[in-house]
Amino acid sequence: MVKTSVLNHVSQYVTEQEGPFCGPFTFDMELPMKKIKVTAILWFVLLSIPLVTYAASHGHGNAHDMQKKHDGMSSDGLMFIVGSMTSKGVKGMAHLKDASEAMTKMGMDTTHHFMIAFVDESTGKQIEGGTVALKVTNPDAKVGEAIKLIGMDGHFGADVVLDMKGEYHFRLGTKLADGKKRKYHFHQVIE
Repeated sequence: MVKTSVLNHVSQYVTEQEGPFCGPFTFDMELPMKKIKVTAILWFVLLSIPLVTYAASHGHGNAHDMQKKHDGMSSDGLMFIVGSMTSKGVKGMAHLKDASEAMTKMGMDTTHHFMIAFVDESTGKQIEGGTVALKVTNPDAKVGEAIKLIGMDGHFGADVVLDMKGEYHFRLGTKLADGKKRKYHFHQVIE
């Protein structure tokens, strides 16, 4: 009899409580399933961290990582003003930076960093959003593949290989934040 009264007393206490275990013999199956799902997700995340770290350390990072790599060339190399041109009310100002020394140290063939900044002539404000693509024509008149420029620190830029002496042409197609398509053309002699 003592065992039964103790069991009734515990059963009454458990019944009055709130939570996943309610009543004398009630068992909520959702709790173990939630625990299994959470545990599986945690294991997946924990096991994928080394893979992500490995990929990032072997050159498979994002554009921001690439920009960090190029910060070393910010003080090296000669900067050329390639020119400026206005298209449909937006002025594009292009520059080239000799990055060959810094890139050689990193084991890359890149010789220059091409960059262009856009300013809305009516407002004087810099335009930082949109899509910009570049095609480079080398001194032998060979047109290279289109290169997508990445937005960074107030300009759009990309690394290019200008390994021949002579005049290069830089043709850009843009679709900036206002949605209008524009074209720009610059040229620079590399000695």
